[in-house]
Amino acid sequence: MANSKYITCLKRSEGQLRGIQKMIEEERDCIDIITQFNAVHAVRSSVDRVIELLIIENLMEYINTPLENSVEQKEKIEKAIKYIVKSK
Repeated sequence: MANSKYITCLKRSEGQLRGIQKMIEEERDCIDIITQFNAVHAVRSSVDRVIELLIIENLMEYINTPLENSVEQKEKIEKAIKYIVKSK
């Protein structure tokens, strides 16, 4: 995934959060604001997806282009795998 796709995904999330902020600033009806918070789930999913793709991309890089230091290589791969397992 190209960096621009990461940025696009994150900007979409940012837009959703800004929309909620604007509703609060405008003192919109509580129910309308709470309803918009359903978008927060979409934001969380979007951010999780970017994290997942970044980890996968880095893991593939470590596999396809191993580091010279095999201990460091192993530590980086283990750290990424632990993060994936922990986040599920």
